[in-house]
Amino acid sequence: MWCKPISVRRMIGLSLGLVALWIFLPITMATADDPELATDVFSIARGGQYYDKWWAVIDADAPEGTHPAYPDAGKKKGSSTWRCKECHGWDYRGADGAYAKGSHFTGIKGITGMAGANIADITKTLRGEPHNYTEDMLSKRSMDRLAQFVSAGQIDMDQYIDRASKKAKGDPARGAQIYQTVCANCHGFDGKELNFKSEEKPEFIGTVATANPWETLHKIRHGQPGQPMVALITMDIQDLVDIVAYTQTLPAK
Repeated sequence: MWCKPISVRRMIGLSLGLVALWIFLPITMATADDPELATDVFSIARGGQYYDKWWAVIDADAPEGTHPAYPDAGKKKGSSTWRCKECHGWDYRGADGAYAKGSHFTGIKGITGMAGANIADITKTLRGEPHNYTEDMLSKRSMDRLAQFVSAGQIDMDQYIDRASKKAKGDPARGAQIYQTVCANCHGFDGKELNFKSEEKPEFIGTVATANPWETLHKIRHGQPGQPMVALITMDIQDLVDIVAYTQTLPAK
């Protein structure tokens, strides 16, 4: 099947993305050190992983018990309630977004109101009530990374994913070009090389992209905590949306 060639602008974006294979691979490894002079984009990408599952990034034990501030209306228990995304959502809108109902509902607002906020103010919020993320959990450097993501790393997911249909607003044919030359190295050409769950209840990239495209786009941008997944945040956002659109065509089971 013929598809239109990638434009010069997109070729530059893809080149930067391939450079990110070398720039970002160290940050996605749980045992890797930070660069001596971390760039802002590095910090934001790492912060997006903290938002996802912070203890996996620093190779720490998962928190014990349910977060004290997790509401009674919620249906989750244990360490998952300590993940920022569990209350605020992959689309960052909390109760006003994809988590407005369903198994992840908490009634808690999102973080979109903190976009552009001062890092010190975000840190104060996360250290204090009701979050209570102590320095024993997140060091100053780790907290700075998370705060940078909250302030400067959010995107308006509604620009890129149709909320009603969950369809990515991208070009699957273009997404295929990137996926097959970058992502398939780990996920496989059919997206089934990595099973995130079990043989009885498999979950592949196609499964997640179809059911939760917001999570898929977040992880494409920031990487998978504690795993050698490249963060493609330096690439043009439309290229990443195209990848999501393509992964939605891959087998869900």
